[in-house]
Amino acid sequence: QVQLVESGGGLVQPGGSLRLSCAASGTIFSIDVMGWYRQAPGKERERVATIISGNSPNYTDSVKGRFAISRDNAKNTVYLQMNSLKPEDTAVYYCKAIVKTRTSSPRYIFWGQGTQVTVSS
Repeated sequence: QVQLVESGGGLVQPGGSLRLSCAASGTIFSIDVMGWYRQAPGKERERVATIISGNSPNYTDSVKGRFAISRDNAKNTVYLQMNSLKPEDTAVYYCKAIVKTRTSSPRYIFWGQGTQVTVSS
């Protein structure tokens, strides 16, 4: 099995910054995709940013120029640097990873437990 543990959420004022981290552990052969999603109250979960090993990151339009996703393959960890935060960024942020647990296994999707980000004055 694979576990994803997120950290770094909290309360921040508009215009402030936060950095989220998500570390994957367990039976891991390779991680093809790591990403961040968020879900605000009363809304569906939406993709924020994803990064495929060896490729450029991809962002949803509302965070382009403000958020940056990065990945440390040696640590199986993905980060989300969030700058110029707005109240509409308030949500529970979830980490997602698409993992092969063995060389011949299919790819499995794993989710973290979520971390709350609140942007408010």
